[in-house]
Amino acid sequence: MGLIRGVLAGSCAAALVSASLFAAPAQAAPSGSTTCEVTSQRELERAAPEQVGLDSAKLDAALQFAASRNRLNVQVFRHNCLVGEGARNDETGTVPWNIWSVTKSVVSMLAGIASDQGKLAIDAPIDRYLPPGLGDAVHRSITVEHLLTETSGMKVGVLTEGITAVIPVDPNSAVQALAVPLANPPGTAFSYSQRNVDLLSYVIELAVGQPLQQFAQRELFDPLGIPAGDYYWAKDRSGHTYGYAHLMLPPDDLAKIGLLVANDGRWGAERVISADYLRRARTPSPQNPCYGYLFWVGAGCAESPEFLPEGSFFMSGLALQNVFFVPELDLMVMWTGAFGNISAYGPSGILAHAEELPHEFFRHLFAAFTDTPVPTPEPYVEPPLQFDPKSLIDAEILLAVFGIGPGAYPGCTVFDCLNQPLAPPFASIPPGCAVLACLGDDPRTPGIRTIR
Repeated sequence: MGLIRGVLAGSCAAALVSASLFAAPAQAAPSGSTTCEVTSQRELERAAPEQVGLDSAKLDAALQFAASRNRLNVQVFRHNCLVGEGARNDETGTVPWNIWSVTKSVVSMLAGIASDQGKLAIDAPIDRYLPPGLGDAVHRSITVEHLLTETSGMKVGVLTEGITAVIPVDPNSAVQALAVPLANPPGTAFSYSQRNVDLLSYVIELAVGQPLQQFAQRELFDPLGIPAGDYYWAKDRSGHTYGYAHLMLPPDDLAKIGLLVANDGRWGAERVISADYLRRARTPSPQNPCYGYLFWVGAGCAESPEFLPEGSFFMSGLALQNVFFVPELDLMVMWTGAFGNISAYGPSGILAHAEELPHEFFRHLFAAFTDTPVPTPEPYVEPPLQFDPKSLIDAEILLAVFGIGPGAYPGCTVFDCLNQPLAPPFASIPPGCAVLACLGDDPRTPGIRTIR
């Protein structure tokens, strides 16, 4: 649950994992085990659990447990084979669903593709790409890598940064980012800023010379067989694509993105993202041992169970939208839903202790392994609550949207931004799409089916 857990990242207790471990590719399948090929077709290759070293009954027990905990879609892959599916997958697999901060990891992948093409320099200050006169010298000194590692130094108010996109009233999220006060000098400290990633998506657009979603469709989605009609990716009122969240993508397509990462950026015979970039993306930064390039890394970090093998990493979004990668076991788990974790501390505990559900699910899942030793973890024990919901709110960031206060960019308000006309609120949202999902059969809506 990256939106909330990022606030707590400074207290992450995981140790640094060596770069050599993170660089290791997925383990080869044991002799006699089935392996599958990735495919750009709608149906991914499947195998029976026993063909990949899993016990069917115990895997089913893990999936039934997930279904009891608000998991609307679950897909378990081993050796590229889809071997386990959630109880509601047939209903939810093609429904565009807000993957929240998993969107950040998708933006990271686009940055990697642009870097591979020589269009985006990871170590360059964004001054290289921004139009002249936009932003002050300190903000322009922020590097692309600072944006990727969430070390730009921007002041954070997670909910107030995000709520204006949910409504939505943001005039221009990238311009707004360039006015957010810096709480730390760039590159010195981790701070989980939403505006940070909105700025990154804008920088990628400038570097590649075309709108982010056009670049994403051609370079990332098309090779995987994800048509433009499958998803909706929200934009602000200037037409700028949000980077921090609001990519509404069907779980079946998110699973393909996960398989691409699990295969070190290769999709069959085609190289989509370099293995070197993905290695860097899943290597922790010096400022946070739990975070790489908009990917969470390491066992015991945020939602990651502490008993996962070293080298594990994951994508994370609000309310437990996740893609978990366990290279040592050649295992990938993708799931979506609406929380489902349990806490003795009420709503604050549910926000702060999202790791309870992944811990219990992987405890069930590991019991299904028959071909390799895996940990036998104990049931989850909830730690004391150390979380202040007030830390998620910053009134100055909210007021800045209206052109008020020290965080406002001069000449940018909800009525006009830098003399550019703004679309009305909700103007870009297709019929049937709301904050969480796209539902309905309106032909103007992404290719979706209503949950039955």
